[in-house]
Amino acid sequence: MKKILILFIIFFSCKNEDIKPRIGIAGIWIEASTFSPISSTEKNFNIKYSSEIFSNYSFFDNSYLDKANWYPSMTARALPGGVVTKSAYESMVLQIMQITKQTLPLDGLILDLHGAMNVEGMDDPEGDFIKRMRRLVGEKTVISTTMDLHGNVSYDLIKNTDLITCYRKAPHEDAMDTKQRSFDNLISRLKNGKGKPKYKAWSDIPILLPGEKTSTRVEPGKSLYGKIDKMTDKKGVIDVGIWTGYAWGDKPRNRAAVVTIGDNKKNVIGVTEELADYFWSVRNDFEFVAPTTTLENSVDKAISYLKERKDKKPFIISDMGDNPTAGGSGDVTWTLNKVLRDKKLNQVGGPEIIYASIPGPDLIKNALNTKIGDKVSGYVGAVYDDRFSPPILLKGILKSVKMGDINADAEVVVKVNNINVIVTNRRKPYHYISDFENLNLKPKSTDILIVKIGYLVPELYNIRGDWVMALTPGGVDQDLFRLDYKEIVRPIFPLDTNIENPDLSAKLIPKSN
Repeated sequence: MKKILILFIIFFSCKNEDIKPRIGIAGIWIEASTFSPISSTEKNFNIKYSSEIFSNYSFFDNSYLDKANWYPSMTARALPGGVVTKSAYESMVLQIMQITKQTLPLDGLILDLHGAMNVEGMDDPEGDFIKRMRRLVGEKTVISTTMDLHGNVSYDLIKNTDLITCYRKAPHEDAMDTKQRSFDNLISRLKNGKGKPKYKAWSDIPILLPGEKTSTRVEPGKSLYGKIDKMTDKKGVIDVGIWTGYAWGDKPRNRAAVVTIGDNKKNVIGVTEELADYFWSVRNDFEFVAPTTTLENSVDKAISYLKERKDKKPFIISDMGDNPTAGGSGDVTWTLNKVLRDKKLNQVGGPEIIYASIPGPDLIKNALNTKIGDKVSGYVGAVYDDRFSPPILLKGILKSVKMGDINADAEVVVKVNNINVIVTNRRKPYHYISDFENLNLKPKSTDILIVKIGYLVPELYNIRGDWVMALTPGGVDQDLFRLDYKEIVRPIFPLDTNIENPDLSAKLIPKSN
């Protein structure tokens, strides 16, 4: 990092600065559920300034320092959660604008967004943000926006974006590839003198599906996104984005979309309409990426599996409704309460279980004053979301303690008979083998692993013996019919099935001057 900072200063002062394009970097990134009772404030965001922003991008090396004069201002990224407070949003936007103003003029600007931010009293926060940034940097600046395919696009966002791209894989194994593409597209357009694309086409599709039904690991998502490479080979097509949307944002912009950018009008329109038509034609084929059932049936399946396949562990149960990486509060106790009460699971000599995880500041406080191996107790969960189950008085043996995690702050493992419960000071997703091993747990050999997650991220997917997704309650309930939508535009599939021949024709969005 020191080396990058030194190079950064050198580039700012070098005499030939005007030869290279001047490019800024900024962004606000969060996935925020309108069905979650928690609020996201500025303290929930990891904010970076100036040259430390380069660390967001693993591909950013000395070769990129040679390609442009870089003026990163501020980025703010948060773990998915609830609606962002208006004061937090305004504070972050104003900071970004004030810092970016000092870097003007800019030839180009990278805007790193998610697309599923929801803010108190706003229908389209990303659209508002980019309009304000456009007014600040001016019409001549080429803006390149990078997004998550689980985000949403609106007219304002597309109108004020020149180059736009989003992930093509779910799980998002190509996240960094996508961000690099947004950098490369911008640099290329600035250096070859072509600047802004001539055409941008958009088709919004009346489909609203949870991410667990649109994984690119399986059909039809695999074939839908698999078409993109062929489409970008067409003459005059720069990039193509397919957004499946964010199902837990009850706002008018929340729906699927296809956007194509390029210089060939016929191909830009044709690609957009072909992909939109295909998306609509396969709408009934989208299914959950793994078997889904009730929690009770999930437990029965796990026990039956272990009797037959003791050599291949673990059996993983996704506690989907409270997934903190989709916007859940992470502290719903409904599943843990049932697990602790289930005599098939909670007994001495029963299957070894890891439950990840539940926030419990009260228990954490007690655990930090307890020796490893001693008994510990305290209340866990339902601090923010007690709609489905109350706090649990957890009593067990303290097995391990870890401090300093960027999300959890403090983590402990409390063993109740054969169940290892991970308790955190603040909510945290458990996606990596190291998350467990750092707590002296062995996820690869445990019998049953219960995780607050939707589809499995690669590391967990690769160690599974078998896997089922439990339709549990929470702020990101996968059963969309149980959610009280009020603001999304109807009709929309699958909430409405009597939609006949929706208008999927491509809308050409005027480019900024």
